[in-house]
Amino acid sequence: MSPIFDWIFAQYEGIPTHLVVLEIIAVVFGFLSVWYSKRENILVFPTGIISTAIFVYILLVFGLLGDMLINAYYFSMSIYGWYVWTRKVDTTHFIAITETTSKENRQSLILFMAAVIFVCAIYLYFDKFNNWTAYVDTLTTAIFFVGMWLMAKKKLENWVYWIIGDIISVPLYWYKGLIFTSLQYFLFTIIAVYGYLAWKKSLNKSPRTLLR
Repeated sequence: MSPIFDWIFAQYEGIPTHLVVLEIIAVVFGFLSVWYSKRENILVFPTGIISTAIFVYILLVFGLLGDMLINAYYFSMSIYGWYVWTRKVDTTHFIAITETTSKENRQSLILFMAAVIFVCAIYLYFDKFNNWTAYVDTLTTAIFFVGMWLMAKKKLENWVYWIIGDIISVPLYWYKGLIFTSLQYFLFTIIAVYGYLAWKKSLNKSPRTLLR
């Protein structure tokens, strides 16, 4: 085994094997979910549901309460997004990718602020503001709250939030010792950039199929 892999697995010393296996499974399905989102494929939601359900458990164990809540939120929003994406605008076309309106931008700001307050309240209640990661986790949670909401509504700008949140999450998870998750967010960042470009090309065009 190469020194790199030796170092990666050394970060998991003392961590139960089942948690490592679950993390790998969640990372694979999370990667598939983002990939399907880039391709505007409805499979983004079932793969996302599997990934987020596993991460809720893992993040609870590791004490990242904000990200645990965001994954629970992803789970519920995936169900909502599944419904929205399968709505037809006519007999053959599904809902199109659009840009956010001024009203939706205001709603995004309100959602961001509400998420920050909510996560802060959770951390304060459990007395978990004892590390800088808690503050970063609060920020990324609020960013991803908005990103998921916009993705469920098929808004182009959802990718901007994912890119910002993913970039911040890479060093956060690396520091916490969740190396596979950190690498996942690094790949997410790359896919999110391509996702933004792909969705921009499909702007205001209603797809005939969501499985492609």
